[in-house]
Amino acid sequence: MPQTKKHHIIAFILLAIMAGMLFISILNESAIVDELAHIPAGYSYAVLLDYRLNPEHPPLLKAISGAFVYMFTNSHFPIHIASWKDEINGQWGMGYSFMYEHGNDADAIIFWARLPIILLAIYFGWLLYQWVSRRFGPRTALLTLAFFCFSPTMLAHSRYVTTDLGASFGFFIGIITFIKLLERPTMRNAIIAGLMFAIAQLLKFSLVLLIPIYGLMFICWIISIPSQSKKEWLYQTWAIFKKIILMLVVALVLIWAMYGLFTYNYPPERQLQDSTSILTSYGFRPAVNLDLWLIKHPLTRPLGHYLLGVLMVQQRAAGGNTAFFLGEVSAAGSRLYFPLLYLIKEPLPIHLFSLIALFYCVTQFRFWLKGRKQYVAGIIATTWRTAIQRHFVEWSCVIMILVYWAVSMKSPLNIGIRHVLPTFPFIYILISRGVIQWSNRHSLLLSPRNWKDIFTNLFTLIFKTFPRYAIIGLLLFWLAAGTLTTTPAFLSFYNELAGNTPEGWKIAVDSNYDWGQDLKRLADFVETNNIKKIAVDYFGGGVPKYYLGNRVEPWWSSRGQPKGWFAISATFRQGALGTPVPGFIRKQEDSYEWLAKYPPIARAGYSIFIYKLPE
Repeated sequence: MPQTKKHHIIAFILLAIMAGMLFISILNESAIVDELAHIPAGYSYAVLLDYRLNPEHPPLLKAISGAFVYMFTNSHFPIHIASWKDEINGQWGMGYSFMYEHGNDADAIIFWARLPIILLAIYFGWLLYQWVSRRFGPRTALLTLAFFCFSPTMLAHSRYVTTDLGASFGFFIGIITFIKLLERPTMRNAIIAGLMFAIAQLLKFSLVLLIPIYGLMFICWIISIPSQSKKEWLYQTWAIFKKIILMLVVALVLIWAMYGLFTYNYPPERQLQDSTSILTSYGFRPAVNLDLWLIKHPLTRPLGHYLLGVLMVQQRAAGGNTAFFLGEVSAAGSRLYFPLLYLIKEPLPIHLFSLIALFYCVTQFRFWLKGRKQYVAGIIATTWRTAIQRHFVEWSCVIMILVYWAVSMKSPLNIGIRHVLPTFPFIYILISRGVIQWSNRHSLLLSPRNWKDIFTNLFTLIFKTFPRYAIIGLLLFWLAAGTLTTTPAFLSFYNELAGNTPEGWKIAVDSNYDWGQDLKRLADFVETNNIKKIAVDYFGGGVPKYYLGNRVEPWWSSRGQPKGWFAISATFRQGALGTPVPGFIRKQEDSYEWLAKYPPIARAGYSIFIYKLPE
């Protein structure tokens, strides 16, 4: 069997396992918070060509999910209610009404809306494998794919109707096609890069970060061009720059066309009215004036709606979000948030692989440096261009990771590790590259000429090569087994450093732990225990009454202490019991102080705490 075919079969097996975990995990999960807005918005884009809902997120992935719902369910979309006719961006009301109030099958809607997200995840994994294989070989590609398929964080966000997987996919296709454009600045590659850049912008607004990333990649590329005359260097630089301009023009046209399609039935006067209201509090008024000017003109109206989304995202990021983190409640954010969550939300084997890759890089640098200390400055000056050129893909991965993490850590919007998910595939590539090079460090003599060569090969195999492969194999087994046994609780996963998943709520909640996914499991608990009445304070995109019927009594903290059975989402619980940071004011009626003295007797999934309180 050809070696490449063997690698392809292994890749198919990994992706089949990933697909199985994803399908199993959605069978008993309720809608998460963002899906309550994204699913009806996507349906309205695909079916009604009207973009009045959820403009703060681009349309492409939501529209595809909406099209699946339209094709495979017989759902009624209530355009007669106030959330659609009168409210400005009435996304939450439309979601509640569309999914739970008008006789539609909410579970069917959720399933079919999530299906294209899962399919995109599988395709993304295959594309990642194929591209890394061509660049660094099939072994590096398979290790990268294994990290992708068995990362609980990647799995968690590869099945929800949100923009997180789309953002990861968009950054990947944007960067790999831009690398190809720099390497071969042809018109064909410029058009392809433009199309991919446009698709990226239609997946999530954070992908505007591709522009500074492209800029840094372009600078690194042109300064690494081999020594030649200044005229030839300028000629090559200008040739690449012209193709980049073409790329941007192609992207702009496609963005305009897609937004034109999805705003086709959005009344212009209503669009202007909604946008004016939404941007009332936006600080930089010249940007607002530009956006409203674009919306007023029929030809530029689609671009105005795109710019509206960008401005809304900036406004949201600057405002922060109240969140629980390390026992405290704050809206200011923390620079420690993303680094710590990456450390404790990714499986420990991946971190051990990272240490191996880092160890290999350090030892290689020390080996290179040995005997050259007195010439270091001169050597660096003469070889850094060659290093960039030979390892440009790795440089591009590093640029992407550094830029994205710098922007994310600066933002006060700390509501989930998912916000740095786009960097994960690039981190996996770098780790895999280092680990595979480390495993290949000691090669065998291909044609042993005497007994000494034979014994040398045997010694290398037993004492140098085999232990390295054994370490890799054991870590991969640990990674796969840990993730498989975590199914379906990918969202709530925390590794051993945080005390494992059951203890993760002590660190951070929201989309790190509790996004409303366990409501159906609460319904199962109520049914199994024959509970007649239960008070519920639920955080999520589901509706307790839809699954629990008359057994549920909606509850909130200002109502005081209920009697009997009580269930509360971890996000609300930690937000109420956490310590407010100086300057953050929490109202007394929003606090569950009385709850602190009662231990929960059970949990629905991991994210909903269940109590039996005194009657």
